[in-house]
Amino acid sequence: MAISISVVLLLAILATIFVRNGALKFSHALVCVLLGFFLAGTSMAPTIHEGLAATAQIVSSLRP
Repeated sequence: MAISISVVLLLAILATIFVRNGALKFSHALVCVLLGFFLAGTSMAPTIHEGLAATAQIVSSLRP
């Protein structure tokens, strides 16, 4: 849960920066958000969640 909130916060910050710099138009950001919501309702959602959880576990186990 904490990882997904962190990822959402990071993506929101990046989208805000891109919109302010003109590199990302508001309509493009809106389409990306809608795509995320629609993906969450599909049968692919558990697979995506498991893949992100596995990636987060691998990254957290790395030592610098």
